[in-house]
Amino acid sequence: MTGIGITLDTAAVMSTAMEGILYGFSVLMFMGTLWTLTYKRRMKDINRRITVVAILLFILSTAHMVVDIIRLEQGLVTYRDTFPGGPVAFFADSTQPAFLLKNVIYIFQTIIGDGMMIYRCYVVWQSTWVIIPPIILLFGFTGCGFCAVYSSSQADSDAGNIFAKATAQWITAYYSMTLATNLWASGLLVYRIWMIEHNVSALRATKSITMPIVRIIVDAALLYSATLFTTLVCFVISENGQYILLDMIMPIISIAFYMVLTRIAINNRPHSYLPAIHEGINNETARENTRDYPMKPLQVHISQFTHNYSTLGYGTENRDQSSTKVECIEGESCPV
Repeated sequence: MTGIGITLDTAAVMSTAMEGILYGFSVLMFMGTLWTLTYKRRMKDINRRITVVAILLFILSTAHMVVDIIRLEQGLVTYRDTFPGGPVAFFADSTQPAFLLKNVIYIFQTIIGDGMMIYRCYVVWQSTWVIIPPIILLFGFTGCGFCAVYSSSQADSDAGNIFAKATAQWITAYYSMTLATNLWASGLLVYRIWMIEHNVSALRATKSITMPIVRIIVDAALLYSATLFTTLVCFVISENGQYILLDMIMPIISIAFYMVLTRIAINNRPHSYLPAIHEGINNETARENTRDYPMKPLQVHISQFTHNYSTLGYGTENRDQSSTKVECIEGESCPV
């Protein structure tokens, strides 16, 4: 069974071109991400876990881009006149090593991207029960992905065609589980942050700094989910355009990760929801006043609510702290 729509050689050219454009954006965002992680920070203050994840996503995106270019060169130049059926048949052959390799790279990219989203959920919720369903889905689509690659590699059966039933069932399950994992994790993450914002909004005297984080998480989730859902629909109807979308997903995963991380890093500063209290009375004047008007010891209770931004799995603490500061000044007025 072959796909419908554009020819596979055209799809290969378009997919490589679109992936290249998005890859260029992801490289710029990767450089910005490294800058936000390391700028004016000592080595011990750098979040190594997140830095490693960012580098791995960049390496996998680069490897996928290189493999796509090599495969395009093989189909249109190297084997153009020697491969039976020409370039269209070459790009339809799912047993080609370059095709199998690019799909394995895509699986690992998805595992890292969705795994990081699940980790952020755990950090925000601090509960393992919340992340059990997406973890099950993670293991599920990982197994389906490798089963699909194995099925595609079988040249001695109809399973070598990705739209054949033996292979298509694994790919459909893979796309569906990946989409469900992303929506589940993103939804829980946004809901939790929104609830925290709702609870502290009555105590805050400054502009909200959590809602920009919520918006960027929603934007990143929608970008990835919309592309993935469209790819799933195209695959179900056997549309060759799914090859274009599939190659675009690789840099989109990286871009979505870098979007959230960069936004959080920008907001990664302690904020107090109550204005700071400054001394407004000169000490000398206060001492003179105490000679004329003796004053009793005075206790001042200052309640302060501090929101310190947000890990979401990125290494900056997400804590809501309430503290009470008590000052007692014997024989003097308190500088309030």
